[in-house]
Amino acid sequence: MFRGLTWDHPRGRHALERAAAASQGKDGRPLIQWEVQPLEGFESAPIEQLAAQYDVIILDHPHLGDALRHHALRPWDDLVPSSKLDALADDCVGPSLASYRMNGRTWALPLDAATQVSVRVPELVGDSPADWAQVASLEVPVAVCLAGPHALMNFTSLCVGLGVEPNPQPGQGFVDKPVALAAYRLLARLVSAMPADVGALNPIAILERMRRRRDIGYLPLVYGYVNYARDDHRDPPLIFDDVPRLLPGGRLGSTIGGTGIGISGRCTPSQELIDHLLRLLSPSVQAGFIPDNDGQPSLRSAWTDGRVNSASSDFYRRTLASIEDSWIRPRMAGYPGFQTDASALLRSALLERKPAGPTIMELNRRYEELGN
Repeated sequence: MFRGLTWDHPRGRHALERAAAASQGKDGRPLIQWEVQPLEGFESAPIEQLAAQYDVIILDHPHLGDALRHHALRPWDDLVPSSKLDALADDCVGPSLASYRMNGRTWALPLDAATQVSVRVPELVGDSPADWAQVASLEVPVAVCLAGPHALMNFTSLCVGLGVEPNPQPGQGFVDKPVALAAYRLLARLVSAMPADVGALNPIAILERMRRRRDIGYLPLVYGYVNYARDDHRDPPLIFDDVPRLLPGGRLGSTIGGTGIGISGRCTPSQELIDHLLRLLSPSVQAGFIPDNDGQPSLRSAWTDGRVNSASSDFYRRTLASIEDSWIRPRMAGYPGFQTDASALLRSALLERKPAGPTIMELNRRYEELGN
């Protein structure tokens, strides 16, 4: 039996576990057994350590640099015809598959697609703000997520929305200084006005609070979780939309997330395992079994499917433009550690209301250390 590792949320585990329960290997036993780790482990646990223990890993694309350095993953190109991978790249929403390609190889397949979007409590905010000027005019509590790596990812999305992507490699700092200062100051204004106890909440916790307590009216940037757009028969669903625009006619600033299915370098997958995993990315499963079991599909055909959208308050149609325009994070070795440390730097500076200049200088200095 193969061992798989995913993350501990209905979106991350239910479809995988239920598909595994219905699968069998040649010996008649279940093909794969899934174990779980917290969201924080998915975001920051060293990929080489996980690959030493598990055959199949649900991973985030910034871990690819470390994975390649340690030969932790087996490329899908050795297991699947290139024509199938190219077709999947075209069929996936946004840069979902592209985010798992490095050095001419495909290191994971996108099971789940997600990016930063906006979300509102509909009885508090009738229409989602189209731009950040409208966000500033809202008369309800507005918040952002600062936990884990999310302070940094909010910052990078604002930079992208201001027209400048962070640098993919060290050499010229992490991001252009004038743009970085503008992004930091915008975040600082939001943080200074949001409820004091929100800063420590991860996306799941802040969306849970928003849905249950309905005391936060709007989040301009948070990773989309379709689970909170569905009717749970207790609280009305939240409404997700594209992120607000910073510049007229400019890019929607959003940093892609989602999850990929990676095969560890220590694993020799059977054809049954390969077929089982590929089936999860088939159009019928992506538009049926995955959303029916709390998952969030990666195929564009599922994101535009009428039934899938009607069950989720049009979550996918409303946020499609954000993911199609989203930014891929750097994937060099050491980036996950930088992401954790840089986010802690920004979170501390924002909560303690430190000035922008020294904070951005230190952020750029730490990024340059990755190149040494």
